[in-house]
Amino acid sequence: MKNALIVGAGSGLSASLAKLMLKDGLQVALAARSAEKLKEFSAATGARAFDCDAAQAYDVEKLFDDLDAANLAPDVVVYNPSYRVRGAFVDLDPKEVEKTLAITAFGGFLVAQQAVRRMLPKGEGALLFTGASASVKGFAQSAPFAMGKFALRGLAQSLARELGPQGIHVAHFVIDGGIASARRPPDPARPDALLDPDAIAQTYMQTLKQPRNAWSFEVELRPWVEKF
Repeated sequence: MKNALIVGAGSGLSASLAKLMLKDGLQVALAARSAEKLKEFSAATGARAFDCDAAQAYDVEKLFDDLDAANLAPDVVVYNPSYRVRGAFVDLDPKEVEKTLAITAFGGFLVAQQAVRRMLPKGEGALLFTGASASVKGFAQSAPFAMGKFALRGLAQSLARELGPQGIHVAHFVIDGGIASARRPPDPARPDALLDPDAIAQTYMQTLKQPRNAWSFEVELRPWVEKF
């Protein structure tokens, strides 16, 4: 595998993944609604940044056309975007619910479809989907996010069954807990309460490197203090 694409790239898990992939010798493309926010990271690492709203079919098609033109058609795709709206069910704004579903789930379909069209002729590739606690349990006042993450997990599960026999590894990661970041620093009193993005990225890479006679479909990650 030579080229990787991370969709929904930012300064957290995506940045940790990009660093490990670059260290492993992969060329990395990053896609976000605003590539401008990735400018500093791109300049420091050599990763290419592209504008793409993953919920828009035209944007996704253009992204992959641009990757083809740059000789960066991905062998590995990580789908990382998410959006959520919270609130009492009867008060939810349908437009916000629609946006949540579009970014969290429909965008995963659009990106995977473009990627798979390029992977199938080669008979190899990998699709990695970032899930959440909401992928397996819907919390009160968080129906839209649960709907989106359940749908993304269903997409991944279906693709794994269809594409695995054709040489494409599909894996879904349940991130069951909060991820540490500049906006959410660890509490010194509970240093292990948040997941370390670098540690999550290591698990993604370990999964990516699995031999095809022992592929994982789903991996759950949580801090040891997190309740199931």
